[in-house]
Formats: sequence, C-alpha cells, structure tokens
Amino acid sequence: MLFSSSSAVEQMAVNHWVVGSIPTWGVAKKKMCMLFFSTFFTQLFLSVANCDAPQAWQFGFQNPASPIAQGIQDLHNDICFFMIVILVFVVWMLLRTLWHFHWTKNPVPSKIIHGTFLEIVWTVTPSFILMIIAIPSFALLYSMDEIVDPSLTLKVIGHQWYWTYEYSDYSLTEEGSIVFDSYMIPEDDLELGQLRLLEVDNRVVLPVNTHIRIIITAADVLHSWAVPALGIKCDAVPGRLNQTSLFLKREGVFYGQCSEICGANHGFMPIVVEGVQLNDYLNWVSNKLEDM
Repeated sequence: MLFSSSSAVEQMAVNHWVVGSIPTWGVAKKKMCMLFFSTFFTQLFLSVANCDAPQAWQFGFQNPASPIAQGIQDLHNDICFFMIVILVFVVWMLLRTLWHFHWTKNPVPSKIIHGTFLEIVWTVTPSFILMIIAIPSFALLYSMDEIVDPSLTLKVIGHQWYWTYEYSDYSLTEEGSIVFDSYMIPEDDLELGQLRLLEVDNRVVLPVNTHIRIIITAADVLHSWAVPALGIKCDAVPGRLNQTSLFLKREGVFYGQCSEICGANHGFMPIVVEGVQLNDYLNWVSNKLEDM
C-alpha cells in the first residue's frame, strides 16, 4: 500500500489534477528519473530469468544452453577483460602525456625520437596478449568442429521462406522418416504471450543431455540456421551439406532466425527449438510416427 487511507489518495488527486494546477519542475524531474531507473533495472535484472529469446533493450547475451554457447560467452568475457585493461592503460598514458607535455609546462619539446627498449616492450606485450587469447580461442574452434558419436541426427533444409526438418533415425525407408515444415505464425494468429516474428507452427523437439548431429542444407538460395542460446550459426548452402553438433544442457524453448539475407521474406523464417527430457522426446516421436 502506497497510502494509508483513501482520503490521502483523494487529497493527492485533488492537489495534482484540479484545473489550473501544474506540477513543479522538481516533481516532474523526479518522476522522470524514477521511470528511467525502474525501466532500466527491470530490463537488466528481471529479464534475466527468461532470456532464451531476444528481449526489448537487452544488454548482453542470451542464457547459454549448450557447452559451445557457454564457451563463446566465456571467451567474450576474457577478451573484454584484456580490452578494459588496455583501454585504461592507453587513456592513462594519453592523459599523462597531455598533462606533462603541455606547452605551458614543457615549452621546449624533447628531441628524443627513438627508444629501443620502449619499442620492444610495446611490440612484445601485444604479441604476448594475443597468444594468451589464442589458446582458448583455438580450443573453442576445435570443439565447435568436433563431432562426438551422435545419438540423434536432425536434417535441416532451408526454403524460401520456411524450414523443413527431417528425423531419419526411426525408419529404414525415406517414406517412414519424420518430416515436417516449420512456418512462422502470422501476427494475427498469435496467442497471448507468444512472440511476434519468432513463433512457428511446428517446433523442433530435441532431448537434453544427448549428443545430436545437425546436417544443414538449402533447396534454393543461401540460408543460415542460427540459434544464439545454443551457440549455433551454420550456413545452409544449396547442393552442400554442412554439419554441426549440439548438446542441450537444460530444458527450454530457444528462438532463432535465418541469419543470411535470402530474399524478400528473409525476416519471416524463424527457428524454434524445444529442449525436453528424453521420455517426453520419445513420446513426441511416437505420436509423430502414429500420425504418419
């Protein structure tokens, strides 16, 4: 309760909304500051709980749901540490130079134009920093290309402008594979709570804690299958099969979009991956096979 009685509320309304009353600049400024900080902290902290899709005014990455996504974010944080240290050092040197070598303090400039030791330091130090960054970077690149013996294979085919998904591990014939198209739900058909331009009629359902191989191609033009929370962005090239791996660490619904400009409706072919427990996944597969 903001006020102890209804009379206080009524009195406040009279004071502020009677004809001819104008709030003072101090009151208006206070309200504007409160609105700004409440919006900022709400988006910064409260939106973290549901961050598997893009958020309005989002700052930072989505919550990682795979080891690759976690590795990408860790590498980003490590590089940002070095970047901040270098930024502080360069700004400090620049300010120190402006302060000590101003024409009022040093009217006769120094004639020293070479410093062998200093040149060695500012050449070796960046090289050493780059080597430190390269070690985790190469390890991450290697792990992204490594394909562990998969328990499940998902084939992704990009079309103008929708996705086709194929589960071919559950039948000996091509006709018996689980194949379905995934189209974006139009804005007029969205239900309460669904995300505009991100919801689809058929989601990709995958089990958690399972090694998954994803084979990606295209039927017409270049596409790109990208899901930020999973750390995946793989091009779909006509006539070529690209391969990547996935290991879901947790359940959830993860949103992505085509990240290659593929035509007029490029922005209308979203991707939705739903991670479920293995038993729920097997039930989903059984229902799909029965509907065939």
